[in-house]
Amino acid sequence: MAGVANPSILSPPTVLSSQKPTASRCLPSLRPFSSSAYPSLALLNLHLHPLAKPCLSIIPRKLDAPIIRPEASDVAAAEAYLAADEAASDSAVATASPQPKIKTGKAALPLKRDRTRSKRFLEIQKLRENKKEYDVPTAISLLKGAANTKFVESAEAHFRLNIDPKYNDQQLRATVNLPKGTGQTIKVAVLSQGERIDEAKNAGADIVGGEELIEQIKGGFMDFDKLIASPDMMPKVASLGKLLGPRGLMPNPKAGTVTTDISQAIQEFKKGKVEYRVDKTGIVHLAFGQVNFTDEGLIVNLMAAVRSVETNKPSGAKGVYWKSAHICSSMGPSVRLNIREMLDYKPPEV
Repeated sequence: MAGVANPSILSPPTVLSSQKPTASRCLPSLRPFSSSAYPSLALLNLHLHPLAKPCLSIIPRKLDAPIIRPEASDVAAAEAYLAADEAASDSAVATASPQPKIKTGKAALPLKRDRTRSKRFLEIQKLRENKKEYDVPTAISLLKGAANTKFVESAEAHFRLNIDPKYNDQQLRATVNLPKGTGQTIKVAVLSQGERIDEAKNAGADIVGGEELIEQIKGGFMDFDKLIASPDMMPKVASLGKLLGPRGLMPNPKAGTVTTDISQAIQEFKKGKVEYRVDKTGIVHLAFGQVNFTDEGLIVNLMAAVRSVETNKPSGAKGVYWKSAHICSSMGPSVRLNIREMLDYKPPEV
């Protein structure tokens, strides 16, 4: 037995180093923790586990080695330093002000009270009182006096009605023939086939076509102001809804742009037929001429628009139909109309 050393005569470090731990005594789940991060947790799990035994050799301490213990003052100083550092970090987080959220879109626009008007607008705004109601002739003269830009402005009417367009019986969409015209050149396109193509050309249509014109529109061609279609072309025009609908160019029977009488529709739009509809807030926006018209011409067009809105009153409208009425130029302030005088006013003969 010369090859085997007697453990009893070996020194303790030699005995411990010769006895290697077996796999069953070392648990794979007890991986050593980082001593710098979790020193107490590693020792706690190692000693409390029922099957845990030291997997590394333990070298006993020399008996004559002195035990080094930290001074109580050093421990207290370290604890005080850590507590002060933690308190400072907590206070810094608590007192840090949150970053303001960056506004985009309409929210980024200045509020109405913070907006500034131009000197031109502030001067012409003094021509009329803010909340005073005027009769039709006086309002038309104020509208023309406020239009002092370098281009010819349009005359606009804005009627607030007591209707809610989300209900089917309170929707308003119609057309009106302005006796004095709109003052603008209207470019009319016609979608038809057969003999009606020659009829549209003779009536003065600017663009006439069939399936080839539909393909051009799908490719992005939009060089027209009104699009008139015959009823037999509507199944083919339906594919253009996503392109023409948002631009207000989709042919519609209520707007008079889907008809069998192509020549009459072309002449009416050339002379000054205007389509209008109520928006989601119950307001009708309508252009009834230009500021270079005579006072009588603007009055006639305005009263034609008022009569059309009154005649096409929705069946579901309850109570007071007219809430307010204003007219203005494109770049000028609005002038409030007296509704009762407006409805009773008789315009001069055309």
